[in-house]
Amino acid sequence: MKILMASSEAVPYAKTGGLADAVSALSLALAKLGHEVRIVIPRYYGIDRSKLQQLKGAMGVPTGAGEEWSAVYTTDLPGSPAKNPVQVYFIDHEKFFGRDGIYGSPSEPDFLDNPRRFAFFSRAVFQLCRKFDWYPDILHAHDWPSALVPVYLKFGERQGGFAKTRSVLTIHNLGYQGIYNKDNFYYTGLGWDVFYHAGFEDWNMMNLLKAGLYSADKLNTVSPNYAEETKIQAHGFRLDGVLRYRSADYSGILNGIDNGVWNPAKDPHLPAPYSVKDMSGKAGAKEALQKEFGLPPEPEVPVIGMVTRMVDQKGVGELFGPSYGSAWSICRDMNVQMVILGTGESWCENEVMNLSSRLSNFKARIGYSEKLSHLIEAGSDFFLMPSRYEPCGLNQMYSLAYGALPIVRNTGGLADTVENFNEKAGTGTGFMFDDLNPQAIYNTVGWAVWAWYNRRPQIEAMRLVGMKQNFSWENSAKKYVEIYEGLAKNERGI
Repeated sequence: MKILMASSEAVPYAKTGGLADAVSALSLALAKLGHEVRIVIPRYYGIDRSKLQQLKGAMGVPTGAGEEWSAVYTTDLPGSPAKNPVQVYFIDHEKFFGRDGIYGSPSEPDFLDNPRRFAFFSRAVFQLCRKFDWYPDILHAHDWPSALVPVYLKFGERQGGFAKTRSVLTIHNLGYQGIYNKDNFYYTGLGWDVFYHAGFEDWNMMNLLKAGLYSADKLNTVSPNYAEETKIQAHGFRLDGVLRYRSADYSGILNGIDNGVWNPAKDPHLPAPYSVKDMSGKAGAKEALQKEFGLPPEPEVPVIGMVTRMVDQKGVGELFGPSYGSAWSICRDMNVQMVILGTGESWCENEVMNLSSRLSNFKARIGYSEKLSHLIEAGSDFFLMPSRYEPCGLNQMYSLAYGALPIVRNTGGLADTVENFNEKAGTGTGFMFDDLNPQAIYNTVGWAVWAWYNRRPQIEAMRLVGMKQNFSWENSAKKYVEIYEGLAKNERGI
């Protein structure tokens, strides 16, 4: 099949979160299954044009403000199959994308012209296909920045070469919807009848994701459990009614992980490789991690690791909140070591650095380091993720692959990937809690630490079970193909 991925991010070119990893990894997995896959993203300021090939001729893109002109660049996605490479196309428009930041900057966290930037990008997707006379069977849009792609297909482009094209929209995080003043709607070039028919209207604002959810032929999100959670008010971010309405066309497919990158048996960031057949390298990684963070290299003391965005979604208030967060009590009361790497809200960054200076067994780094994130996964005995909600989550899967047992909240993709410890049965791959509050985090970490000191053989067995789990993208890609083929069969009337 011909599949075009429309996204605001894709590694290794532009990334703010897991969306970028998922788009590229899924595309590669589909290509390895024999499908013709192409990706289109904006050409942001940080993407070096000198390393790309420019297509001949400018490309006109119709908008409500007239015609905008852009250039188009291309290259092959790294890691592509030699006989079936994934081509990546970059929409180059200096006014919209020639700036620092993807969605915002430190001085302007959410660019005021985002609705126009991504309306232009979404319309450019169709002009791109016309430019090289290639029309996909499936247009696969990702999250709110490209949610207008299925809207344009349904209300303006399902003709000519796109007559048989069908659309899929994947929700990577329902908490981000692209809600802006409806005065921006004129720029889409769509009629005001479409504003209401497509579902843009949202309390006198325009909601890009909502319109995409009404317009796409099929919807999915990044884990089965999150698909169910988003259909209830507590996790639906006011769109649960829309998702219940579209429930027959809505499903959850668990994201995978890149086994070529996240694999302790061949990870170049580790002091020594290890696997289920020879775990000796994990002890070396733990010692290296302790030294890196200035902790005593004590092999019998469990290390709890975190690599996280320090934002409300990740449960950082309940863990690090001044005077009430549980991290202080955990490190004061338990014989553990804790390391954290991340960035986020300034209060949280300040608090973790404060804890790091006051607690001898708690150490933190502000920032992100690919090498250090791999070392934390490998050197930790437990990995803590007290998320308020988690559409899929990748770090718990990385942790399982590296033999670090996740301590997680029972939500979203965490519930789909971690099996709770059962002492009597001797089963499980991690430790889970239901209610997000400081006491629940404290108790569950205490449970894991108790098992470390009192049920060590079970801990070691759980590690091996976790490392044998298969979270490859090939499994996920096959499920996406089922969605694509179902749409194609409906088109042919089969």
